[in-house]
Amino acid sequence: MTTGTTETTVVQKQPARAGFFRGLSGKLLLLTVFFVMLAEVLIFVPSVANMRIRWLEDRLNTAAAAGVVVDGLQGVQLSRPVQEETLMATGTKAIVLRRKDESRLIAAEDMPPQVDAQYDVAAMTPVTAICDAFDTLLFGGDKVVRIYGPVGDSDAIIEVVMEDASLRKAMLIYSRNVFFLSIVISLFTATLIFLAINRLMIVPIRRMTTNMQDFSAEPSDPARVLEPAPGRDELAVAGQHLSAMQQQLQKTLKQQKNLADLGLAVSKINHDMRNILASAQLISDRLADVDDPIVKRFAPTLLRTIDRAVGYTTEVLSYGRTTEPEPHRRFVKLRPLVSDVGEMLAIDPNAGIEFHIQIPDDLQIDADSEQLFRVVHNICRNAVQALMNDHADGGSPRTISVSAMRTGSVVSISVDDTGPGMPPKARENLFAAFRGSARSGGTGLGLAIARELVLAHGGTIALVEKPTPGTLFRIELPDRPVPLDAFRSKAWH
Repeated sequence: MTTGTTETTVVQKQPARAGFFRGLSGKLLLLTVFFVMLAEVLIFVPSVANMRIRWLEDRLNTAAAAGVVVDGLQGVQLSRPVQEETLMATGTKAIVLRRKDESRLIAAEDMPPQVDAQYDVAAMTPVTAICDAFDTLLFGGDKVVRIYGPVGDSDAIIEVVMEDASLRKAMLIYSRNVFFLSIVISLFTATLIFLAINRLMIVPIRRMTTNMQDFSAEPSDPARVLEPAPGRDELAVAGQHLSAMQQQLQKTLKQQKNLADLGLAVSKINHDMRNILASAQLISDRLADVDDPIVKRFAPTLLRTIDRAVGYTTEVLSYGRTTEPEPHRRFVKLRPLVSDVGEMLAIDPNAGIEFHIQIPDDLQIDADSEQLFRVVHNICRNAVQALMNDHADGGSPRTISVSAMRTGSVVSISVDDTGPGMPPKARENLFAAFRGSARSGGTGLGLAIARELVLAHGGTIALVEKPTPGTLFRIELPDRPVPLDAFRSKAWH
């Protein structure tokens, strides 16, 4: 029977490159053109009104020049052909020169039945000028208007009557010229701004985006780490942080791979170790039948130690697949459990290390006895190693004290030693596997496992500051809430 293995290769699909006007470059160009055109419109509004006033003033000045010349010829009336030429040259239908005491008609043709609007060029406000300009642009071309204003610095008033068709035509030509000029200016300005911002912003952003896509495809490749550009602007700082983040991510991935490989190796070794311990367990069971006082004294401790070792190997294999098993909690006496920890430590009598238990005999704790044993044992073992490595000769006693007390439904356990204390590096990475070790060559797994087991019980574990040298860990475990139905059932029976 042949078993085939099918490998599926996952190819990361690269996002399609957006069109020019959908990317930042195109949007930037369009926005620049739009804003420049908006600025040109805001400039065009007063400029077209000013152009209209200048145009009207030019007509009044031309008519005033002719009116002053004719007014100087006292008693002379212009002939009809001369009047027509004057009106044609000024583009008007009538020219009137007014003074304080008199008004003189300089030239006139057939007057229209009514005048649609009249404007005083000397009294126009900016708002009025703008409104009148757009009225002419939008609704003019077939109106007859009356325009008047002062003649220089004199007290004379020149007045003309004319059609606004020529005025509207001149304003349309002006508007067309301004529009095309605005287009040219906006495109030129937009191009310059686009080139500048594209060089300063878009190119670095596109470079970082491309790098992130390449890095995500193969994050373990050191060659794909972004080489940050020098500088102190925001994009340069962002590139430097991105490069640092990618380097840190590669270190983390490498560490995770090493942990995975280590976990696989440990699982393989642990599998064989469990078989060896199982054989030792079978052999040690026969020691109970040996009629020797010394054997009978140490056999129970040996059996419990081997049983725990077998249990640990089984849990290690389970941990490689999932996590720590759920605690099987029950009320157990804490002092015998800590006594077993002291025996398991097997402290050398010549080491000068004393192990003190300050726990009431009747104190019970709601916990998984095996998991709590591991927690206390890991902390005490670290304390023993710290005291063994402390070569300071200060004459002070080297002790490990385990105390506990109950407050309501919470039991507090303290493990205190007189060692050198936790170094700063271990404090920074406390409870972190492979980083929180307090000694050279340590793995930091003991505290990491202890924290995980305590959290599974709904408790807390913390390093407590104290004024004297040494390390103090405090564990707080709450009792499980009792279901109301279970309480009533127990109370009634």
